[in-house]
Amino acid sequence: MVDHLLDEHEQSERVRGWLRQNGAGLIAGIALGLAVIGGWNWWQNEQAGKRAQMGQHYGAVVDAIAAKDMKKASAEFRTLAEGDTEYAALAGMQLARAQVEQGQRDAAIATLKGVHAKDPAIMGVVNSRLARLYLDAGKPKDALALLGDKPEGAAAIEARGDALFALGRVEDARAAYTQALAKLDVATPARRLVELKLIQVGGTPARSETSI
Repeated sequence: MVDHLLDEHEQSERVRGWLRQNGAGLIAGIALGLAVIGGWNWWQNEQAGKRAQMGQHYGAVVDAIAAKDMKKASAEFRTLAEGDTEYAALAGMQLARAQVEQGQRDAAIATLKGVHAKDPAIMGVVNSRLARLYLDAGKPKDALALLGDKPEGAAAIEARGDALFALGRVEDARAAYTQALAKLDVATPARRLVELKLIQVGGTPARSETSI
């Protein structure tokens, strides 16, 4: 209350006294703040560097696929897969497709099994494609185990129906195809195929579901 009455000397003495008592804590706080800022900048730069490196590996996978060098593409993909990034998932799906086109189904299965993206939507697509390869390999049980009881997305549900049908579980397959149809737009090209599968297992697409 009386600070305004102190002369400049007394005020400066108070400041010096306060600094002697609290200076160490103040300096430590400033140092901690600078360390946090420095650490954040380092982390940002580190992440940017990793993204750039992953992008280079992804480009290398694409280039190797274009050159039909599956050995190099697989090696680059394995490096990418260590990071569990979207880059790895995209590269894995492209590599698997190229391997299938070259008749390397088992290699494609191994590639997709090596994809571990953090995005559930991406993994849903990967698992659907892997399930298709299992079915092509005559392994419906593996496909069913991979997809689980409640897969997301029409493609995954349709694949589950195919696995169930292959295992002789016709009624369950019928239910799966019906569920897949409910998720497909009328104009979707894949819809007609699912309708045919549903008819094959004794089902009848509802009039509101039948393609125009």
